[in-house]
Amino acid sequence: MVVRIFVEKKEKYANEAKSLKKDLINLLGINGLNNIRIINRYDIESMDEDTLDKAKKTVFSEPVTDEVFSELHIDADHVFAVEYLPGQFDQRASSAEECIQFISQGDKVDVRSAKVYMVYGDIKKEELEKIKKFLINPVEAREATMEVPKTLKAEYEIPNRVEIFQGFIDKTEEELQLFLDENGMAMDINDVLLCQEYFKSEKRNPTRTEIKVIDTYWSDHCRHTTFNTTIDYIKFEDETIEKTFKEYLYKRRGLGITKPVSLMNIVTTAVKVLKAEGKLDKLVESEEVNACTINFKAKIDGKEEDWTLLFKNETHNHPTEIEPFGGAATCVGGAIRDPLSGRSYVYAAMRVTGAGNPLTPVKDTIEGKLPQRTIVTDAARGYSSYGNQIGLTTGLVDEIYHEGYVAKRMEVGAVIGAAPSENIVRETPTPGDKVILLGGKTGRDGCGGATGSSKSHKIDSLESCGAEVQKGNAPEERKIQRLFRNPDATKLIKRCN
Repeated sequence: MVVRIFVEKKEKYANEAKSLKKDLINLLGINGLNNIRIINRYDIESMDEDTLDKAKKTVFSEPVTDEVFSELHIDADHVFAVEYLPGQFDQRASSAEECIQFISQGDKVDVRSAKVYMVYGDIKKEELEKIKKFLINPVEAREATMEVPKTLKAEYEIPNRVEIFQGFIDKTEEELQLFLDENGMAMDINDVLLCQEYFKSEKRNPTRTEIKVIDTYWSDHCRHTTFNTTIDYIKFEDETIEKTFKEYLYKRRGLGITKPVSLMNIVTTAVKVLKAEGKLDKLVESEEVNACTINFKAKIDGKEEDWTLLFKNETHNHPTEIEPFGGAATCVGGAIRDPLSGRSYVYAAMRVTGAGNPLTPVKDTIEGKLPQRTIVTDAARGYSSYGNQIGLTTGLVDEIYHEGYVAKRMEVGAVIGAAPSENIVRETPTPGDKVILLGGKTGRDGCGGATGSSKSHKIDSLESCGAEVQKGNAPEERKIQRLFRNPDATKLIKRCN
């Protein structure tokens, strides 16, 4: 049985609703708005009455600031509810489930959350639609029904067999281009022609999974194909940069590098030069692909110890542009992941971002994009939410405002971590070793989710990119951080990525 409860801030503490009212009047020009109420709605399944009574006062509300009620008395001129899309990770509901399990000491119950908006005033139909568009980002959420569901259990259809792309090896170039468009692939025509050539040699057609995996690994997100673009001609306007470039060409010849000139090759050549000159003696090299790793001496209680330092940066430009809260949250979460997989504890971070003018009126927003104000404020909330939950100190936050960032948001998170060197074991896995997949459940992002930032986007992309933003689970990553501080655990790990 599903039980529904509603939780609302007492008027004195209803700061979210007061702030939203101000935004709707000042940003959207909804002058007929008299008041708006925001009510958190929870549907709970499989919970006994005693536990529910305890949870109402300890999990779902704070008695000093909140009102809890079982029936929603609708006296507003308009009312609607907003919920996450099916499969989208809902942190509010997930946290409630874990807290209830602490109270009950029993099985985990199912919780689903939504927000109910009650709008008061002389609001025209088109104004109500503007309000809904302002509050509902189609990438992650939708308008919810007011009906109480019979069950919260989600049912998914599991295919009996993986689809085979019949006729793939016989398609013409024009048909392959149509194939890319129809299946939303990030690869270009030359990529798919190479795939076709391979499967012709196999004398078979590929499965959907094979093509999707190739599409993901060949995407700009994974292989940085933009930075590997061959540079044939450069015109310099700065003497220092021209001098540096000529030095790069001289050094790469000295190292016998014959790869095409590219931004990626410029960067890697610099590192190879430093290594050849013996200036990277502290750099740690291994078959693991984690954060940049160096060894150093740390003073612990006045004594020198061997420690390992790891640092990493992550960009989440595209995800933050289409879903600011989740994009910025997983920017820092993704940056933490790599030093963490190097068995280190992440101590500090910085955030550097670029946006258009957040004071631009909502009516001037480019069609198919979110308002700059929404991106800026929601991204800041997402980053701080994740950082606070995982317990991360952020020393620098710098946001650059420039019209160029209207075309594409910049969201950069960088972190630094460290661990005693003796806690990090790197060995070659052998047959019989156990392989562990560690972390939270995946959401709507899955095979192909990483290719979103590599595609060409259109006006309707905002509504079609729902599976392209990862939803970070900070408490789950926090647990792994704590686990990896224990040398008894980390010394069992031969390799981790």
